[in-house]
Amino acid sequence: MMKKLRFLVSLHTRENDFQVAQAQSAEDTARKLGSDLEIIYAGDDAVHQSTELLKVIQSRVEARPDAIVVEPVGRTALPQVAQAASTAGIGWAVLNRRPEYLAEMRRAATKPIFAVSSDHAEIGRIQGRQFAALLPKGGSVLYIEGPSDSPSARMRTSGMLETKPANIQVAMLKARWTEESAGRAVRSWLKLTTSQGASIDLVAAQDDSMAMGARKVFQEFSNEGDRSRWLNLMFTGCDGLPSTGQAWVREKWLTATIHIPALTGQAMETVAKAIQYGTQPPEHSMTASFSIPPIESLVPRNR
Repeated sequence: MMKKLRFLVSLHTRENDFQVAQAQSAEDTARKLGSDLEIIYAGDDAVHQSTELLKVIQSRVEARPDAIVVEPVGRTALPQVAQAASTAGIGWAVLNRRPEYLAEMRRAATKPIFAVSSDHAEIGRIQGRQFAALLPKGGSVLYIEGPSDSPSARMRTSGMLETKPANIQVAMLKARWTEESAGRAVRSWLKLTTSQGASIDLVAAQDDSMAMGARKVFQEFSNEGDRSRWLNLMFTGCDGLPSTGQAWVREKWLTATIHIPALTGQAMETVAKAIQYGTQPPEHSMTASFSIPPIESLVPRNR
């Protein structure tokens, strides 16, 4: 009989729909596997995340988890923490990164070490195709990216630029994957003289919560004409979770989103199988995303 596994899952924040979905996926999978689970949040702070994980890895042996599933906050995928976990005989699954250190570490590891990612470049490409379908005559997009230190954000932007038509211009803003941070970015942009004469046709964000953060700013306009003009624009996001992004599409608050499957459950099941059979799983695997509604069902608005 397989022993009861203990998982530690480290996520960015509680203030983001996808991170909440990651936590829910972990809880559902722990119940399915009959495993113990602890979820910790880094508060969007890479140093705090690293410190908390090292504290767990260096705790007494009987208190340590069998595996750590981590979505790194910062630019790196925590190589020192990964090495410490591997040395301590703890499995290590990285979400949404493809660390260079994996290949070498796997050679000496006694527990599974691997990565699972969303295909962020393809998510960006889907978003660019959505723009093309919604703005067939071209136009301007106000585009809210994730933070500069996020490889996921950079890959999504790169993919979007690859597929968007040349007659669609994009004005970029940066936020931190939360509704509140997107609201701040949009308010700052609205104060710029360049925004006053800007003719925007579509507001897009790299996640649904940031798209809704932008909408809420426009809802606050005291001038009814301005408020109506902005809220009548098309809004798109990413994540497409049933209770948020998909619901917002049904409510017509978002024109479209992109469904991105949660990764934690897949990572935990991979760990359990690898430990049960004493194998190393593939070094890196990716999930598939898709447009909601499908690209061919998107209806452009008259400009």
